[in-house]
Amino acid sequence: MKFFTTTLQGVFLIKPAIFHDDRGYFFESFNAGSWKEHGFTNEFVQDNQSFSKKNVVRGLHFQHSPYAQGKLVRVIQGRVLDIALDLREDSPTFGKFELFDLDAVSGNMVYIPEGFAHGFATLEDSIFHYKCTGPYHRASERGLHWNDPYLNIPWGVTNPIVSEKDKILPTFSEQYKTSLKFVANQHS
Repeated sequence: MKFFTTTLQGVFLIKPAIFHDDRGYFFESFNAGSWKEHGFTNEFVQDNQSFSKKNVVRGLHFQHSPYAQGKLVRVIQGRVLDIALDLREDSPTFGKFELFDLDAVSGNMVYIPEGFAHGFATLEDSIFHYKCTGPYHRASERGLHWNDPYLNIPWGVTNPIVSEKDKILPTFSEQYKTSLKFVANQHS
């Protein structure tokens, strides 16, 4: 596996070595030794998998501390546009996001640490898998509205299918309006 830094500190794009032959292919989707060699000390305690039809938007979701989760995400089938949004108020990239085009063929993965909101849009029918550094904790579950005009995320889908729960989430501006960092980072 090769680990690549991104514009968001702590977020990594991970590209596996894929071995092809006339039978198909093989790759490691996770290796604890490689994980530790790259300086990661956290452990994964829960795996999740979802299936979403084309044009579904899931997110932006996160859990508050002390139940925050880091996530290692990948696509098992299909293709998604994956989004990591920095919610660390002391970060120089607070309120900024990065997009990742993930698909089953490349096997690329993204590690999103604690302190980030996460979401994705399915560009085709997709099975999505993520390893979590913490268990699901309903009382700590939070989210931000997927279509926040301040964030202006280009989701890459038209007529998105969004859950009723995600439709009523607060906007980034509503959630962080009192943050001094938010005022300093406002778009021009």
